[in-house]
Amino acid sequence: MTDADCIFCKITAGEIPSTKVRETKRVLAFRDLHPRASTHVLVIPKDHYANVAELTAADPALAGEVLAVAAEVAAEEGVAESGWRLIANTGPHSGQDVFHVHFHVVGGKPLGPMVAA
Repeated sequence: MTDADCIFCKITAGEIPSTKVRETKRVLAFRDLHPRASTHVLVIPKDHYANVAELTAADPALAGEVLAVAAEVAAEEGVAESGWRLIANTGPHSGQDVFHVHFHVVGGKPLGPMVAA
């Protein structure tokens, strides 16, 4: 299932180029265009789900696969030992601006507090 207006659906369809880091049958990981750290990779299910709640309700196994790919990316990017953050924004108050569930794998430097004061 896809959303014709969704930028991440267009990336998974190959309509918009991306720098792929890892890909499985159902999950895609690619570099963020505006990285916030030396490692900043987005991990998404190829099927369109608006947010974490929608994904986990519809397909818990796929949610687990997305998390497994995120951990693999962290290891491949060399941040598994030093530490990395997995961020999933859900809803407008969280800062979600693309409504296709996605996880940010961020690391490579000290990341500071989890939530800004």
